[in-house]
Amino acid sequence: MASGIKDKVAILGMGCSKFGERWDANPEDLMVEAYLEAMQDAGIDATQLDAAWFSTHIDEVGTGKGGTPLSMALRLPNIAVTRVENFCASGSEAFRGAVYAVAAGAADIALAVGIEKLKDTGYGGLPVANPGTLTPQVAPNGSAPGNFAQLASAYRAKHNVSKEDLKRAIAHVSVKSHDNGAKNPKAHLRKPVTEEQVINAPMIAEPLGLFDCCGVSDGAAAAIVTTPEIAKSLGKGDIITVKAMQLALSNGLESQHNSWDGSYFHTARVAAKKAYAEAGISKPREQVSMMEVHDCFSVTELVTMEDLFISPEGGAVKDVMDGFYDSDGQVPCQIDGGLKCFGHPIGASGLRMLYEMYLQLLGRAEERQLPNPSIGMTHNLGGSPSTNVCSVCIIGAHDA
Repeated sequence: MASGIKDKVAILGMGCSKFGERWDANPEDLMVEAYLEAMQDAGIDATQLDAAWFSTHIDEVGTGKGGTPLSMALRLPNIAVTRVENFCASGSEAFRGAVYAVAAGAADIALAVGIEKLKDTGYGGLPVANPGTLTPQVAPNGSAPGNFAQLASAYRAKHNVSKEDLKRAIAHVSVKSHDNGAKNPKAHLRKPVTEEQVINAPMIAEPLGLFDCCGVSDGAAAAIVTTPEIAKSLGKGDIITVKAMQLALSNGLESQHNSWDGSYFHTARVAAKKAYAEAGISKPREQVSMMEVHDCFSVTELVTMEDLFISPEGGAVKDVMDGFYDSDGQVPCQIDGGLKCFGHPIGASGLRMLYEMYLQLLGRAEERQLPNPSIGMTHNLGGSPSTNVCSVCIIGAHDA
């Protein structure tokens, strides 16, 4: 019977490019930037890599199909490279592939790299493929801001939250993330904002204003994983291991059945429960030290607090306004600035989230460093509220 992967895989090294409007760099440059940092951190050379997983979502941004773009850009030693794509959770999917290969004994050391160059598309949001003249120019499932605005409306109706209270709560989410991102030299947006600025910003899709939406960005991130035993043999002292890695996908319940009320993410709740069981976490509100969640929109972060069972059902608004998720709160969230300040280069985001948790656990987050974190969790969501994929990963010190 499967027992899970808790403490079977260690993170040997990680790297992350500067995120932003990277007109100075092509996709290969960004891959190399993240990869070189990860390799230096791991203290190995390319000949020690057994396999790699490569995530990118949109073919049109210059990376192309298959694994060869990564192999060629990094001059990998003719190892297996698998390209993966799972909507906005693609980066987490690359990490999952590398982790499972090591856990299974198929590889001693594996690499995961995620990349996206969205600015090169010339599109103001996530590009929508329209293959022919018969395809409607308006996406049949609505726009991303429109879909997540409906999530806000459903949440407000279910929990009897006033429009003003919800608006102020999601504004606080954005203010908190911008405060954190201002301290991060790799973030795209590094300017603090006020609650009034957020509330009075141009409306995108009621109740989501300009500052409630994450931006479009370019970036890459990388992780190198191995076994704890190999990590020790390579001289690693503080070893960070994967406690859990779970993935859940919509099966049609949300979009094809009236049992779903539109106010939460069913897949996030499924993945979270499985991840906690795998990691041996019974009281996440007390045991999780910090989180990076998929804040594509500020309301998504708020709803996610309940889907991850950190806030009680209907209690996220109060927790947010009480500062529970602020940098000095009980469970800091988006301590690096999140998607709100990094933007969302799709193939890279899941790995970028893990990068911050990894730095924090090693005490290397500099100005952002939290006091003595022990367990870090990432939540990477793809698709729309009604058809989505959710990845939850938990990492911590090997002896925690």
